[in-house]
Amino acid sequence: MSSGTGETDVRPAKQPLGSWRDYGEPELPVPLAAALEAFAEQGYHGTSVREIAARANLSVPGLYHHYPSKQSLLQGLLERTMTDLLARSEAAIREAGPEPVKQFDAVVESLLRFHMYRREQAFVGSTEIRSLDDDYRPKYIGHRDRQQRMVDEIVFAGVEAGDFTTPYPKDAARAVATMCVGVSTWFKLDGLLGPDELIQRNLQLARALVGYRPR
Repeated sequence: MSSGTGETDVRPAKQPLGSWRDYGEPELPVPLAAALEAFAEQGYHGTSVREIAARANLSVPGLYHHYPSKQSLLQGLLERTMTDLLARSEAAIREAGPEPVKQFDAVVESLLRFHMYRREQAFVGSTEIRSLDDDYRPKYIGHRDRQQRMVDEIVFAGVEAGDFTTPYPKDAARAVATMCVGVSTWFKLDGLLGPDELIQRNLQLARALVGYRPR
C-alpha cells in the first residue's frame, strides 16, 4: 500500500488490539516488583537484599520466605520477563498468518511494544546477564536464542519468497532484533515520540534492513 509520498505505508494495522498488544501494569509479585525497581535504578550488585525487603515492606526473613536469595529474585524476574516476551511474539506471528511480510511486521511491532511498555524489565534482562549464576544462565540465553530464531526464520522465509532482498539474512535479522531491544534504553512513554509513531518509523527501518521489495 502506498502512503501517497512514494513510501510504503508501514503504519501499525488498524484493528482491535489483540492480547499481545495490550499492556497494563506488570503483574509481578511484590518482592519481584521491588527487586525490579532496585535493579533498574542501581544494578544487581549495587542492591542489597535488605533494600529490596524494605521496598517490598517485608522483613529480610519475610522476603527469604518467598525468595531464598537475591539471585533467586533476579532469576524469577527474568524468567517472567522472557515468558511474557516469547508468548507475545508467538501470538503476534500466529495472528499475522502465513505471509512472511505480515509475520515480519507483527514480530517487529511486538518486540517494539514489549521494549517500550516493559522497558525496565527488558533493560534489566539485557544488562544483568553477567550477574546470573552459571546454573541458570544457559536457560536464559536459550530463551533469548528462541526469540532470535523467530526473527531469523521469518527473514529467511521472506528472502525465499522474494519479499526480502538482503544477501545477509542472518545478519539483517540480528540487526532488526537489536534495534528493537535498544528501545528499552531510551524510550519514555511521556516523551515527544509516541508509541505508534515509533513503531511506524522502526517498521520502515526494519524493512530497509531486510531489503523489503513491494510487489
